[in-house]
Amino acid sequence: MSRTNSAVAAPPMRTVSWKWFFSPENRYLAPMFITCILIVGHLSFGILESYKKTGIAIIASLLAELILGRVYTGKWPILASAYISGISVGILVRSPAFWPYAVCAVVAIMSKYVLRVNGRHIWNPSNFSISVLLFLAPETVAALSIQWGNYLLPMVVIWILGSIIIARLHRFNITGTYVACFIAFAFLRSFLTGSPWQSEIAPLTGPMYQLFIFFMITDPKTTVRSKKWQSIVVALIAFVEMILRLDHVVYAPFYALFMVGPAALLVEQWMESRKAAPARVAA
Repeated sequence: MSRTNSAVAAPPMRTVSWKWFFSPENRYLAPMFITCILIVGHLSFGILESYKKTGIAIIASLLAELILGRVYTGKWPILASAYISGISVGILVRSPAFWPYAVCAVVAIMSKYVLRVNGRHIWNPSNFSISVLLFLAPETVAALSIQWGNYLLPMVVIWILGSIIIARLHRFNITGTYVACFIAFAFLRSFLTGSPWQSEIAPLTGPMYQLFIFFMITDPKTTVRSKKWQSIVVALIAFVEMILRLDHVVYAPFYALFMVGPAALLVEQWMESRKAAPARVAA
């Protein structure tokens, strides 16, 4: 056989393109991105309270996922989402004690397997666990917020990278709608309270909000399916957050998502069941 024919017969080498890297098939894209947020945030602002506490949150989350996934499904689960939950807890939780990091991480993973409706968990895991601990243990647990700072330059890197990833995942409408509504409601809050509009918009430039807008509100497992309703729901989240901020609720974005997100999913499931009922009767 000639060298030419041999070259033609050889199977083509598999290459990994940038399109695949930024596609939903790459399960490790989101963990890499949240790690990037952690690195940029810590180098810029020193956001981590303790490497040990963040490590505890990540390890507890991974172990809980392994155990519960094996018990409930009989299979070894993929740990990408558990890593995101653990590192989110490690970044966002503030406490002088170590136990809140482990408890918060375990509660986050447990919520995925226990709090389910029609086979689907309805709360974003890290949002659920952080909100619960903030409400039940306010003397011991706080959340990272404005102490991260709101310097614009380090956030530009995260915004650009995050926007590319979210756009490739076809969920930029959620992030974009929330940011637009937050800015609009910030001007409204400024008008109602007399505070400078810059101070009302400033929280959006802090790293805490990057986790919120790129991970919590865009979680595919806990958002409605229709793009139209995704935008409507996230606008409602921004509105409820504004109401809570006017009432001086410190952790307004977490509580707003905690209340609105699951309610939207339950309404969607109810509407889908009503549409499916005639088809079942006809069958």
